Amino acid sequence: MTPDVVGPVDATRYPRYTDPATFARLPRIDQVPAVDVSIVGIPFDSGVSYRPGARFGPGHIRASSKLLRPFNPALGVEPFARQQVADCGDIAVNPFDIADAIATVEASITDLRRDGSTVLTLGGDHTIALPILRSLARDHGRIAVLHFDAHLDTWDTYFGAPFTHGTPFRRASEEGLIDMERSLHIGIRGPLYSKTDLEDDAVLGFQVIRSDDYEFDGVASIIERMRRRLAGGPVYVSVDIDVLDPAHAPGTGTPEAGGMTSRELLNTLRGLVGLDVVGADIVEVAPAYDHAEITGIAAAHVGYELLSVLAANR
Repeated sequence: MTPDVVGPVDATRYPRYTDPATFARLPRIDQVPAVDVSIVGIPFDSGVSYRPGARFGPGHIRASSKLLRPFNPALGVEPFARQQVADCGDIAVNPFDIADAIATVEASITDLRRDGSTVLTLGGDHTIALPILRSLARDHGRIAVLHFDAHLDTWDTYFGAPFTHGTPFRRASEEGLIDMERSLHIGIRGPLYSKTDLEDDAVLGFQVIRSDDYEFDGVASIIERMRRRLAGGPVYVSVDIDVLDPAHAPGTGTPEAGGMTSRELLNTLRGLVGLDVVGADIVEVAPAYDHAEITGIAAAHVGYELLSVLAANR
């Protein structure tokens, strides 16, 4: 570790089940002079359409991250030594007014990024992806969205509401925030409302890699297709934990059978090394439906691999 980087609490001196209650037991933002990567929670789930509870996701992911260790052997990097990572706590958003919550998220993410920090967000429901993309697009222009999810999240409205966890990427496309030649869904599966859902999604700028493609094509082929699609510009990574099969992530609001394994997801994320990742989120962790921290641990490891990719890219 370089002398000016403050890492996690030493687990050989302080047992992992003790404080601090930060992601991976990392320092808080007020404990370091500067930050390369900011981890922030957004405890918001007012945009959900089925089971609520993702507002408790940030705390659950943090609690499930205590076993993360300093060296990532799969990528050969120390994600907490090559960059200063700090936990910035949670953004306090209005639980009764979605438009106000969206405005607060956009302003808060912009403030966190002001000194050049990359932001890893712990949700919260998927509604939060839209204001994050609004903030990022100010500096990067159109961004390729790499979206891991069981669902497209490009529906128009739900009960007439334009801002829900099922609509963020339609709004982002309509607002000119995403690169329509480079965006990609991975892990899509399950029933749709209509065949036109896929047709509309293609018009909005997304290609689709289905969950079943992992069975027939394999991880290496998926990574090759992903890298080819994303190359040539900034990438935002959005991970809905329901991209995993309910066996690997039961604690989520809209589970779908036939999903990816956690191993497939983590290996796919490692394939982002060398691409221009400018931000990421992990959303839809709903601890009330979790068992033995299965979902929280999966989400924590997703965060760890994303931090490792950012470290490898420095």
